[in-house]
Amino acid sequence: MTESAGGGTRIALTAAALTLPLIGLLLLLRRPELDLRWEHHPAHFWLVLFTALVAAVLAYATGDAAVRRGDARLLYVSLAFLSSAGFLALHALATPGVLLDKSNIGFLVATPVGVAIGSVFATLSTADFSGDSAVRHVRIGKRLRWALLGLMVLWAAWSLAALPPLNRPPKFAEGFPLWLAVPAVLLYAISAGRYVQLWRRHHSLMLLAVPSALILLAESMVAIAFARNWHLSWWEWHVLLLVAFGLVALSAQTSWREERFAELYLPQTSAGSREISVLFADLEGFTGFSETHEAEEVASMLNEYFAAAVPAVVTPYGGDVDRIIGDALMVTFNKRGDQPDHAERAGGAALALQEATSRLAEHHPEWPRFRAGINSGHVSVSLLGVEGGRTHTIVGDTVNIASRIESTSPTGGVAIGPDTKALLPHAVTTPLGELQLKGRQEPLVVHLLISLHKDSSI
Repeated sequence: MTESAGGGTRIALTAAALTLPLIGLLLLLRRPELDLRWEHHPAHFWLVLFTALVAAVLAYATGDAAVRRGDARLLYVSLAFLSSAGFLALHALATPGVLLDKSNIGFLVATPVGVAIGSVFATLSTADFSGDSAVRHVRIGKRLRWALLGLMVLWAAWSLAALPPLNRPPKFAEGFPLWLAVPAVLLYAISAGRYVQLWRRHHSLMLLAVPSALILLAESMVAIAFARNWHLSWWEWHVLLLVAFGLVALSAQTSWREERFAELYLPQTSAGSREISVLFADLEGFTGFSETHEAEEVASMLNEYFAAAVPAVVTPYGGDVDRIIGDALMVTFNKRGDQPDHAERAGGAALALQEATSRLAEHHPEWPRFRAGINSGHVSVSLLGVEGGRTHTIVGDTVNIASRIESTSPTGGVAIGPDTKALLPHAVTTPLGELQLKGRQEPLVVHLLISLHKDSSI
C-alpha cells in the first residue's frame, strides 16, 4: 500500500469513528425508549470537573509553549482549550446538591457558551499568519487570554447574583444551546477541515488529534442542543468533550517532551528567518580551574555563576537562554520576532552579566571570569531533530561569528561585531582589532562595548 493510500485509509477510519457518536445520538433521538434516564449528581459533577481539568492542563501547556516560541497558531489553540475549561468548571458548579443547593441558569448554560467561544479561537488558529502579522497576533492573543479569564469571573459573579438575563427559569436553557450550536458547528467543521489539510502535508499524531477533537466538540454542541437532561443522549455530550480533550492530551503525552506541540507550529516558528542578536559568554581559564579542583567544586562554582548570570540577561532584557554547555552560555534576542531593539537588549544584558558575575568574583578571586561577545544578523530559526531528541534553536553564520567574537573579548569585557555596533549608534566602544575569519577576505573589526550611551557607565 502506498503512503498516500495508507493516509487515505487512516482518514477514512478516523472519519468512521468520529461519526459513530453522531449516529448514536440520532438513534437515541429517533428511538426515545432507548434514551434511558440516569440522574446521578455526583457522577455528573466529577465527570465535568475532570474534563475541565484536562482542558485546563492543555490550555496551560499549549499557552506556555506558544508564548515561549511566539507562535500565534498555538496561542489561539490554547485559548480554545481555556474557553472550554473555564466554562466547563462553571457548569460543574451547576450540579444541584453538590456545591449549590439548586441549579443555576448561568452555570447551566456555561458549557455551550464556552465551547462556542472556543470555536471562534479554533477558527482563528487556522488563519494565515506570517511575518509581522504573527507577532501582532501573539500580542493580541495574550490580551485575549486575560479578557477571557475576566469574562469567566464576571460570568460566575453575574450568575450567582442572578442578574438578567441569567435570572431566567431553567426552561430558558432548553432552546438557548441551539442558537449557539449552528455557528459553532460550522466554525469547528471549517477548522477541522483546515487541520486535515495540514495533516495531509505532514502526517503526525498531533495534527490528526486536533481535527478529531474539533469534530467531537462540534458533535457535542449538537448533542447539547437536542439531548434530554439526565438521559443517555445528555450524558453523551459530556463524554464527547472528555474524549475530545483526551485525544489531544494523549497525543501530547506521546510526543517528545521538549517540543510536544511542534507539529502545530507555524512555518516561521519551525523554519523561519529572523534578524537577531546572539550573546555568547564563557569562563576564561575554566579548563585550568577544572584541572585543579574537584568536580563538585567546579559544579558549585558554575551554579553560583549561572544563578547570577541567567537572571541578569533574562529578566530585564528578555533574552532567551538557548543553551548552557559546560561553562558556556548562549543567549538570543528577537528569536520570536518581537524585539526590534535586540542589539540594545543584548548589549545591556552582556554588561549586566559582567556586573553581576564580577561581584561574585570579588569574593572568589581564584575563580575564572566571564568574557562575552555579541553579533547581530540574520539566522534560520529551526526545529532540529526528530522524536526522541528535538530542540528549537537558531542556525547560521551569525551564530558562528558571535562565538568567534566572544573569543577576542578580554576577561570581564564585552566584544561586539560591526553589525551590532551599527545598531548601537550611541554606544561607547573602543576598538579591539581585526578578526580574520576563514573563508572571508575582509577581516572583521571588533570593538569593546563600554556602555550603551555616552552619558552612562557599566
